[in-house]
Amino acid sequence: MTDLVPLTRSARNARPVPGATALEVVADPSHGFSDDFEAVLDDGPLHRSTIGCVIPAYNEESSIAQVIEGLLAQTRVPDAIHVVVNNTSDGTVRVASEYAGPHEVVTELGEQFTEVFVHDIGKNPDKKVGALNYGYSLVEGYDYLLGVDGDTVADARAVEYLEAEAISDTRIGGISAIYSIDDRPIKGLVARFLTTGQRAQFAAFNLHNLLRGRNMAVLGGQFSIFSTQALRDVMTANRQSTPWVKDSEVEDSLLSLQIKSAGYLTKISPFARADVGGMTTLRALDAQQVKWTYGAIELMWPGQRGDTKGQPFHPNLRVRWLENFGMLTNLFVRVAFVVLLAGSLSIGAFVFSPWWLLAPAVAIALNTRMALTMGNRNARDILFAVTLVPAEIYMWLRLSYFARSWTRFLSRKKVDNWAMQAKAERGAGIGHWTPLIVVIAVLIATAVIWSMLGPMVQSTILWIGWPIVGVVTVLQTLSMFFKLIRRQHGYKV
Repeated sequence: MTDLVPLTRSARNARPVPGATALEVVADPSHGFSDDFEAVLDDGPLHRSTIGCVIPAYNEESSIAQVIEGLLAQTRVPDAIHVVVNNTSDGTVRVASEYAGPHEVVTELGEQFTEVFVHDIGKNPDKKVGALNYGYSLVEGYDYLLGVDGDTVADARAVEYLEAEAISDTRIGGISAIYSIDDRPIKGLVARFLTTGQRAQFAAFNLHNLLRGRNMAVLGGQFSIFSTQALRDVMTANRQSTPWVKDSEVEDSLLSLQIKSAGYLTKISPFARADVGGMTTLRALDAQQVKWTYGAIELMWPGQRGDTKGQPFHPNLRVRWLENFGMLTNLFVRVAFVVLLAGSLSIGAFVFSPWWLLAPAVAIALNTRMALTMGNRNARDILFAVTLVPAEIYMWLRLSYFARSWTRFLSRKKVDNWAMQAKAERGAGIGHWTPLIVVIAVLIATAVIWSMLGPMVQSTILWIGWPIVGVVTVLQTLSMFFKLIRRQHGYKV
């Protein structure tokens, strides 16, 4: 392993950095939160801290160059950049090594110096967690650790914004950028549809955290800055030898909980933005979302699951409970409506009421307002919201991932979700078809059972079922309406 040597001004022959021009990100002074945040930027002295960047990279040959270039193009360049390549089978090391060495960068903040290191740690049983901990051992002497995924490219002032807020308040243990997906390179109808759905999903999650006092439930590893002092306190409090542990399927969620429990704040920046790598196939999206939901359930569940202690009442998990309750409600309403509608039509008992159009109308309005809050929205985002059908199809996909996650968890079957996601991203596996097969089987069974019931029983089921679905739908519509009219304080996601 190469030793980290501070770069001096004598390194004038450093290779020019491709695309080292800063993008302009301007805070809108009309926003109430902008004045406070701009005061932090204006009043706080720059470069009072040191930042070590860690990029865990697994088969990132196609994206690692953009990631490194994006970091070298920052207005505030990290003091050292460590690319930690693990378990890779492609040319990630070769591509990243082209950037290895010292770099002198001139930005609007003046001359800055950094050095890029590439570490190939070979086969690593702890996967991303092992790569992150290896990187931490290299930068633990810095004030901050900047974690960046191997497919994440940030806006040019992202590090500057994160650092400015972090040093303005010693209570902050970690702060995350706003995440989205750059859909411009995406080709193909299915890939674009899935990417647009993920952009809407990210936007809703980001806005929810911003409106909660900018308290971030999950400091995503895609682009977040951590106080190394907070990480040391987490290690001490939990008797860990490393900040990240492999007990959880969602290592970033567990660390966020531990940082919060250690007395620190976990925040989301209102301005720092980063584009992450999206899932462009049903197979890959299924594996990713099931892993995320499964890991969140482990953290939520009371009691002990392996070495992961369930913390159902932890402040950071309240949003998780709300998400799961919301998904359960969405699943019930949709399945019950389809079943009752089919049953009503089969006996000629369905009576249309214009009131049923109210819920879709409010959903369209809410989706459209959410799309308009996206800082990098485009025509596809607006169409996705106003036409409702694409958003509804994507919701059904999310419901299938939700159902699979809970089924897998409650079955207590030991599954390596990391390995399954890697397999799915390689194009292998057929598990993503399981929900469709189950739905078809359930519909056939329901139709057979329904046909065996007498007219009186059928009428009774419809008489009881429709009011229940109606009440739940009304409550759900009211919830959407209150979200629609609540103030958003000028936030852009």
